[in-house]
Amino acid sequence: MAETTVERDDENDRYTLSVDGELAGFTEIHPDGDGRLRLPHTVIIPSYRGQGLAGALVAGALADISARGETVVPLCPVAQKYLRENDVDGLQVDWPDA
Repeated sequence: MAETTVERDDENDRYTLSVDGELAGFTEIHPDGDGRLRLPHTVIIPSYRGQGLAGALVAGALADISARGETVVPLCPVAQKYLRENDVDGLQVDWPDA
């Protein structure tokens, strides 16, 4: 089974997902003026699509954001779907205006 890891990359404003040490995707994070993290976009490299990795990436990112005590603004459809279907303990979510 492939080993997947999610890591925060503050230098590039994103969380990355690696599969067996190879970059498989990323989700962007952008701090806003209110100290929240906006998640605008998630990308999975084409050769890794269809494996449920977007959900794993977003899950890992949101768990880390929660552990850091930060607030997230989910703009990305993948993050929004994940949050509607799953609870993330302790995560502060500010839903964007519809």
